Amino acid sequence: MEVILAKSAGFCYGVRRAVELAEQWAGQGLAMLGPVIHNAAVIDGLLSAGARLIASPEEARPGERVLIRAHGEGEQTYRILERIGAEILDGTCPHVRRIQEIARDAAAEGRQMILIGDPNHPEVRGICGWGREVLVFSSPEEVSLWLESGPDRSEMPITMAAQTTQLRKIWESSCEIIKKQCTNVKKFDTICNATHKRQSEAAEIASRVDVMVVVGDRQSANTRHLVQLCREKCARVLLVEQPGELTPDKLAGCRVAGLTAGASAPASIIKEVNKTMSEEKIMNEGTENFAEMFEKYTNTLNTGDKVTGVVTAITPTEVHVDLGCKQAGYIPVDQLSDDPNAKPEDVVKIGDEVELYVIRVNDVEGYATLSKKRLDANKIWDVLESAVEDKTVMEGVVSEENKGGIVVYIKGVRVFVPASQSGLPRGADLSQLIKQKVQLRITEVNRARRRVVGSIRAVQQEARAAAAAAVWEGIEVGKHYTGTVKSMTSYGVFVDIGGVDGMVHISDLSWSRIKHPSEVVNVGDTLDVYVISFDKEKKKISLGVKDRSVNPWENFMATYKVGDVAKVKIVKLMSFGAFAEVVPGVDGLIHISQIADRRIDSPADCLSEGEMVDAKIIEVDEDKKKISLSIRALLTAPVAEEAAEEEAE
Repeated sequence: MEVILAKSAGFCYGVRRAVELAEQWAGQGLAMLGPVIHNAAVIDGLLSAGARLIASPEEARPGERVLIRAHGEGEQTYRILERIGAEILDGTCPHVRRIQEIARDAAAEGRQMILIGDPNHPEVRGICGWGREVLVFSSPEEVSLWLESGPDRSEMPITMAAQTTQLRKIWESSCEIIKKQCTNVKKFDTICNATHKRQSEAAEIASRVDVMVVVGDRQSANTRHLVQLCREKCARVLLVEQPGELTPDKLAGCRVAGLTAGASAPASIIKEVNKTMSEEKIMNEGTENFAEMFEKYTNTLNTGDKVTGVVTAITPTEVHVDLGCKQAGYIPVDQLSDDPNAKPEDVVKIGDEVELYVIRVNDVEGYATLSKKRLDANKIWDVLESAVEDKTVMEGVVSEENKGGIVVYIKGVRVFVPASQSGLPRGADLSQLIKQKVQLRITEVNRARRRVVGSIRAVQQEARAAAAAAVWEGIEVGKHYTGTVKSMTSYGVFVDIGGVDGMVHISDLSWSRIKHPSEVVNVGDTLDVYVISFDKEKKKISLGVKDRSVNPWENFMATYKVGDVAKVKIVKLMSFGAFAEVVPGVDGLIHISQIADRRIDSPADCLSEGEMVDAKIIEVDEDKKKISLSIRALLTAPVAEEAAEEEAE
């Protein structure tokens, strides 16, 4: 008979961790608060090794080590054990711990906690001990009944989570019902990824076999759900706790059989059941045979190994990884990413399968220290070498300035960028680039010497060349661009309009008369410019800033007439008079004879450039667009008489 063995059969990470804790401390005065696993044989073995079983925290003794099983306990249990003076060994599954925290946060925020699961399951009872009036529903029908039986709950703040071993279809159906009627819902999909994977794989195998055998304890919710799923796909499903329950007659007439196991089924029992099903070599259609799985589980890791694991929990200091072997795996936060500011939850997620490097193995404590960063760094060398040939643009973070340049880290690999290739002007402060993300071209890789050289400037030049080509292809007179002032001269400014510099003459910067461009713009300013003219062969562009749609002369004519008095600005002094700006772009002349009511030798005797004075418009030549102004005409008679007396004296 052909036997298809599920890859994910047997202990999950949480159960394995709790059992290992129990085995480690069984002979050293250990009390198990409830059965650590739904398996009588394992419990009997632990009791024989010296552990004892207690039903409540009050039964603990002062100084005794008390193991909290993977199902977890309520907050009050911890308080009682602390009050008694017991030493707590917390074997709570990380997935269960997360739901407990969700329940605690919901209570703190005043939200109604709803848990989809079995209200009598130890895991669920423990979770309820962290919240406030947690509602537990075992089916979508119960959810509907709750919504229909009470007051309007459409705006009630609700937090939803699921028992880790819940069937996904029950969870999703329950969520859909809540979503349709409630508007303020926080939903947390807390079904254990390993559980979901186990269930999906079991259902898939059950759909193509004559008989499906499920190994596990009949009291285990995880096992019961496996049986339920398999029965939906296969007419013949057998649940066995011990190998002796599976007799040959129960497999009579079957050509292909499937084998899976709940999270509480030890590897030894799975192996015996498998042996009973077939004394021949297992044909597993691509899955590992049990001998290989068992060997994989019992193998010892070595420093320097490359392994693959599944993320099971994330804490502020480390990431827990299930390696599928007897050692527990931990990734310190500083070995997770080359980015020191990266948060663990931004790098990996629970359920992610990651490749890792074994830094250190502690067989005494039963764990392995792992590094994702180191393996990622090794992989990146291949990428960097290819980048030289392919001229691939890479991205990294500038970490420091050193003699002659800067250092950029690309996925953990140090890349030196000479100052001349930093993209900054000669003599610029390179420290301004520290902590910035930059794009660069890899120009040299020497793996033996662990040396990599890159160029930021090369990427900038290519980008600028591409932008310049686009500008020249689409340029036309009158077209507007948003540009940046790059440099300044006495006769104008140069503006970068996207890879190409154009010249704005001082006369085209403003309608007002200015002596220097710095009066109206600064280097680095953003300007809206338009093309006055261009020469593609000589690569020259003349730009303007003044708004040509505004006619200053028409503005003047619409605002003033002969006889009006205007507040004007003296913009230039000449020997024969002074020019004054009446409106931006329109100047008028105050003849020397119209500056004062007495003879003066020079306009500078009475006026200075930049001064604001009142002047009367005495003449307007519309054809020549000339204006004559007079200050003398505004001098009052008393002032004139006083001036005459002063002259007589």
